[in-house]
Amino acid sequence: MTHLKNIAKLFNKNFVESPLIETFDAGKIHLSTGKIVACDPLITNDMAAFKINFPQGDFPVVVHKERESNCIAYVEIVFSDAQISEWKLATTEGQDIVELKGEEIFGYPVESGMGCFMDVETQDRLNHLEKRLFYRKGAEFMGIYEEFFHEHFFDENGAIDQFAFLKPDDENSGNIFAFETGYGEGFYASYIGFGVHGEPVKIVSEFIEIEVN
Repeated sequence: MTHLKNIAKLFNKNFVESPLIETFDAGKIHLSTGKIVACDPLITNDMAAFKINFPQGDFPVVVHKERESNCIAYVEIVFSDAQISEWKLATTEGQDIVELKGEEIFGYPVESGMGCFMDVETQDRLNHLEKRLFYRKGAEFMGIYEEFFHEHFFDENGAIDQFAFLKPDDENSGNIFAFETGYGEGFYASYIGFGVHGEPVKIVSEFIEIEVN
């Protein structure tokens, strides 16, 4: 897959070296179980977690924007600074890479223009929050975006930022890292960089492919 080769060129180092990309340290995501979900939280909030078990704890999230458009091209979670020896397409249960042809990918659909990373336990907390708000507000429930996500991205003066951390349960340390996906709607893959001992070093979701020589 040419995608994998390009991902390796961009992300094998501890920093991205491209004049086409601007990088931002976003903060840290808390992974309580190490089972990561990547999805559009408004339409695929029941998305299965990746098969790989990632480390548990708090890990830095890095956002990479395409300079020309100012759109988010890549979102990266970094687990260690170990040398990466191999990249693989991230898959969930029931997905087999050998079934893919050419440049086909596994990933997740985005219809809302927003994607996210979260632990599977945090996903459960988000779903509980949505149900709780629905039962409490009934006909006045405006949907989980208006009730929960909106205030983290917009205020009365317009957009605040293109990404944000959100906590669906104040009594739990789990958080969601939500962000605008590239140019908007699409179908987006994630890639895992493995160290020499087979341990996950990074996971990167791609929304705009920026080719490097």
